[in-house]
Amino acid sequence: MEYEVVIGLETHVQLRTRSKMWCGCANEFGAPPNANVCPVCLGLPGVLPVANEEALRLTVLTGFLLHCAVPELAKFDRKNYFYPDMPKNYQITQYDRPSTANGWVEFETGGGRARVRIARAHLEEDVGKNFHYDRYSGVDFNRAGVPLLEIVTEPDLRSAEMVYDYLNALKDILRQGGISDCDMEKGMVRCDVNVSIRPAGASELGRKVEIKNMNSFSGVRKALEYEYARQVEVLCGGGQLAQETRRWDDAAEITESMRTKEQAHDYRYFPEPDLMPFAPTDAWLGEVQARVIELPLARKERLMRQYGLPAADAETLAGDAALGAFFEGIAPRAKQPRILANWVINNLRARLAETSTSIQAVKFPPAAMLELLELVDTGRISGRIAQEVFAEMFATGDAPEHIVARKGLVQVSDAAALEPLCDAAIAAHPRTVADYRAGKTAALNFLKGQVMKLSHGKANPNLVGEMLQRKLQ
Repeated sequence: MEYEVVIGLETHVQLRTRSKMWCGCANEFGAPPNANVCPVCLGLPGVLPVANEEALRLTVLTGFLLHCAVPELAKFDRKNYFYPDMPKNYQITQYDRPSTANGWVEFETGGGRARVRIARAHLEEDVGKNFHYDRYSGVDFNRAGVPLLEIVTEPDLRSAEMVYDYLNALKDILRQGGISDCDMEKGMVRCDVNVSIRPAGASELGRKVEIKNMNSFSGVRKALEYEYARQVEVLCGGGQLAQETRRWDDAAEITESMRTKEQAHDYRYFPEPDLMPFAPTDAWLGEVQARVIELPLARKERLMRQYGLPAADAETLAGDAALGAFFEGIAPRAKQPRILANWVINNLRARLAETSTSIQAVKFPPAAMLELLELVDTGRISGRIAQEVFAEMFATGDAPEHIVARKGLVQVSDAAALEPLCDAAIAAHPRTVADYRAGKTAALNFLKGQVMKLSHGKANPNLVGEMLQRKLQ
């Protein structure tokens, strides 16, 4: 029997705030254990939480970015459970009245586009982190109380690859929207996966298995591939699947059973008595709405349409907001935006990565890129010399015209000066000349390269090609 997989995701994202959700402790990664704690985030008797307004803004902003509805009233609830990393023995979260609900994310996958429905994106607090040693365990509560957004999809995903593409699209939206840094190495994004299988074409969902707390997108993909194969093997062998929670062992690349799956009533939800319901005003919502950005996929399509960029270049610029802003700041004045995009991606981005420089720290003004391309376009310098000029621009911030003049890099287009160089290249490579005359036209490029080398890159390559052809005919 052929089975199809049905997948829903719960993605937990730490919000980009300076302080925690209910207190003034720093939302900071890497501090010494239990340095950023206070009676509120430790859940000591008699304390009262106060909501972080920026976390509320970022939650609603996420709702706008994910096309969610924002209800007139939201409230907080207590979710009761007893783990060592939960100091209060309950988590403040949102249960039946979340801040946002009923949205969707559109993204590219499998050579096309897909849309996954978002059931809700609700606000809660993170828990501490357990550390296990040979003879004892410890808990670091620095993370306890950090604002956490849980983004829950409907069971709309149908493959591990589709899940991987969705998660990357979601990460790009949240990063560029200023919601979260989404640094997975710092635990800022974690996933729970709900997965079941059913006979292909069936409408009824199979028995759901949850895989908890995966902290890499590649791990999610591997876990889903393994779990699909495991569930198919169980059913084909005549067994039954249990509704359970499993963990992913990244080293062994298998899932392992942890416990039977909890139901909502196991958590004994009830309204948080120490927090008032949240009713955003129109003015407040307007302020949040003003922070909405153009989504990466929409930006990619606009760059292709507006500037005629190939899909790969548009995707690169849409995926890197700062690089895209640099390009779009000067693209309307570019004669050939595609060539400008190529320089921004293949030269500027590469040099930024090599030197660990932020784009804000680039020494030359963006318009200097247009001046450089104009020098090439008018024949003042060759493309090869342009590479040298760009390297100098990046290192010093000097203007392209000044660099060309100072270093004597003006392109040589004087036939009288180029002719002896062409003659020298022909004389030095008789076998290449014979290949060209025998019909191997690619041999001309080799000879042209030799002339460029003799001229130290200053020769006009088009003129050199014409002269060589004339001499060899």
